[in-house]
Amino acid sequence: MTAIAPLVTIVDDDESVRESLPALLKELGFAVQAFSSAEEFLQSGYLERAQCLILDIAMPGMTGPDLQRELKLRWREIPIIFITAQADETVRPRMLEQGAVECLFKPFSEADLLKALNSALGVS
Repeated sequence: MTAIAPLVTIVDDDESVRESLPALLKELGFAVQAFSSAEEFLQSGYLERAQCLILDIAMPGMTGPDLQRELKLRWREIPIIFITAQADETVRPRMLEQGAVECLFKPFSEADLLKALNSALGVS
């Protein structure tokens, strides 16, 4: 019997991230769906299926933290890994305090991403 790959959902307004990150995650054995905005993700059929969310912090319209709050209002607990190009060192502790599994600064290593995903999905 073949195990079903966990669905990792990426929400990032940066097209290069939406192209490169899914390719990497698929190589690592994950199922992936990418969205260009939080609004697009919320309107998709993937909200109930996502097992982990890789979420950009700064996006036009609804930001990553805004989406995190919206998911809490909807009683939808999805482990979140925030990613950001912001060099502000106060961002990571704040995101972790608000319930994120991890907050990675772009560019991040494949090893750091895999460690965060394993933590988010409860894989040791």
